[in-house]
Amino acid sequence: MGRESYLLEGRRVTVGDLLEAHYLDVGAKLTFERPRRGEKHQAEVAAGGKLQLPDGQLFRSPSRAAIAAVGGGSFDGWHAWVLDDGKTLDDLRQRLLDEAAEEVSKTPDEVEAGSELFTPAERHERLKRARQLADAGKPLTLTVREIVGWWGAMRRGYLITKQIDAELANHSLTTLPDFEKVHFDSTVQLVTTAQEEEDGTDEVVPTSVLVADTPPRDLDDEDEPETGLTVGNLPSALSEVTSVPPDATYEQAITLMVINDYSQLPVINGRNVRGAVTWKSIARARHAKPDATFSDAIITASEVSYDHDLIDILPALADSEFVLVRDQTQRIAGIVTASDVAAAYGSLASPFFLVGELDQRLRRVVMRTFELSDVQHTCDPQGQRGITSFDDLSIGDYQRVLETPELWNQLGWPLDRKVFGKRLGEIRIIRNDLMHFNPDPIPDDAIQKIRNMIALLREYGS
Repeated sequence: MGRESYLLEGRRVTVGDLLEAHYLDVGAKLTFERPRRGEKHQAEVAAGGKLQLPDGQLFRSPSRAAIAAVGGGSFDGWHAWVLDDGKTLDDLRQRLLDEAAEEVSKTPDEVEAGSELFTPAERHERLKRARQLADAGKPLTLTVREIVGWWGAMRRGYLITKQIDAELANHSLTTLPDFEKVHFDSTVQLVTTAQEEEDGTDEVVPTSVLVADTPPRDLDDEDEPETGLTVGNLPSALSEVTSVPPDATYEQAITLMVINDYSQLPVINGRNVRGAVTWKSIARARHAKPDATFSDAIITASEVSYDHDLIDILPALADSEFVLVRDQTQRIAGIVTASDVAAAYGSLASPFFLVGELDQRLRRVVMRTFELSDVQHTCDPQGQRGITSFDDLSIGDYQRVLETPELWNQLGWPLDRKVFGKRLGEIRIIRNDLMHFNPDPIPDDAIQKIRNMIALLREYGS
């Protein structure tokens, strides 16, 4: 893959890339000005693609350099830092991406065709257009399914999510709400970020929407993505909610609960949550006082944000069996029940058990066939990982061992090493998605691949 293709396929552009392309020189001066605060901060481009502040601090991330210069806050450093000629680092980044796209378009034979809805160059143009719309206050609205489809994916796997994050970041784009934290068929907006100085703050906020308590992604950090399901990953979390006002009648509430097969119903006055009524609260209110009013049946309802970790709401569900969900605009947008959570974790249980069995069988094959020293030499030749037993091996290690011709031959299996290794590599990706709690259902063929591999190991590895 050429450098141009690499820049368009899932890696964040760095200051080092700008140096390598001769768009920047070591020693170039940068200014981050905050006119409303009367502040002007300086930085200099240092060797190794880093920004150096006057106090000597070095940062590979322009955003972290901006935060350190100010002493806090959250900033998109690609827009904050300006060269003497008035260009921002983002201006140079977009120029680099444009030239990479142009070069790739001239050599289409270098691009693997057929696997993506758009080529990298075509996707670059779509992201540029999305950036223009976001800057104009008219953000593009898509479902999460449509967004990942731009990258030729059918679900949010660990690797494809990292690629999407990187390419969005290269265009100073993010999604609102976060595409990783909502259901696959939820709609999100592609929004951009800019410096805002309102109410005495300088936090990065989407130019199209101001959202309370929803910090943006750091646009040039490559931290590992968060693992675990969020409340918004469940279909019911952002699927609208049926509610009644505080002055409703029992008949209204009961009718809505019966015709919709609901066990609870929020009581909302405008944007204010008064609580909820449930079959249990209605029964208790009327049992305690036959002439009880509707307000007597209203109980307290817990509220959580859509991006809250799902595991953290389990105590609230144990107490009340449901929580109300607020979206990125702080509006009540859905309801999550204990049965919703049980279904979500239940769908992950079977694949986890299968992966566990596969891991055990692969380890048994490796333990019975090879010396630990051979495995250590293959998987950790420098001794940096400290592999001291077969229990320290990962599925990637099993793959490396079994793809090594001289080790594979020791098995004596009448099977093709390359075909076996390719399938094991596919299963490793499935396994990684599981370990990172990919919120989307695992395809049936993926589960079958694991089952088939287990069956093979039962036959040849026993």
